[in-house]
Amino acid sequence: MLTLIPTPIGNIKDITFRSLEVLQEAQIVLCEDTRVTKQLLHILESRFDFKAPNAKFISFFEHNQYKKIEEIAPLLKEKKCVYLSDAGMPGISDPGALLVEFCQKNSISYDVLPGPSVAPLIYAASGFESGKFYFYGFLPKKGQERTKEITKVVNSPFDTIIYEAPHRILQLLEEILKIDSNKELFVAKEISKKFQKYFFGTVKEVLEEIKSSSTKGEWALVLKGSTKIKESSISLEEIKALDIPPKAKAKIIAKITNKSIKECYSELIN
Repeated sequence: MLTLIPTPIGNIKDITFRSLEVLQEAQIVLCEDTRVTKQLLHILESRFDFKAPNAKFISFFEHNQYKKIEEIAPLLKEKKCVYLSDAGMPGISDPGALLVEFCQKNSISYDVLPGPSVAPLIYAASGFESGKFYFYGFLPKKGQERTKEITKVVNSPFDTIIYEAPHRILQLLEEILKIDSNKELFVAKEISKKFQKYFFGTVKEVLEEIKSSSTKGEWALVLKGSTKIKESSISLEEIKALDIPPKAKAKIIAKITNKSIKECYSELIN
């Protein structure tokens, strides 16, 4: 039996009674970082009526998960296992999804406990009213793929949630600024922690405000959905049917769809 347990993203009081109960009964503790998890358990013991389990701790994270999964398979079937990421909901921009998939494919019982997660929290704090949002998580770190994905989310009709590292937060805002200087967004720093701070307005306003403060800590953003509508007097199928070279078609389609010319050309010839 496997149980995924969300852990506090900041304030230790965000842990649930149910999570504490399941943790105490655990025989195997799978975790993104054993040091972080043991420190969390130590804090829980010191502040609550909680006793850390006499369990085996096993490191299970992004770079070893495929190697470890077969090794721990018998434990998942025979023991009371729990999995914790360093903070928040496991499996959402954190390791854990592979464990769930493995349990599904091998008929192993599993459960996921409710608890802290940045995505719904930051959306509620944004004040955006559409109620329809797209969770992106972390963008590619660099290169054309990053530029392409940023362009896509800036022009998306849906509010979009993004996570970003502290050393790239200013870079991200400058990249958004180049695409749409009037883009409305909400940015949160260190959610649920001592130095939590909110920023909101146009990307230009938020960028200037953040430049004058510290960028240390964890960051999340909500980009308001674009209201721009691309108008075209000709459909994609009509463009594809034109008697012109594929490269010319690719250039036209790229203008309409925000895809790269190379990607459009590849789709046409295939």
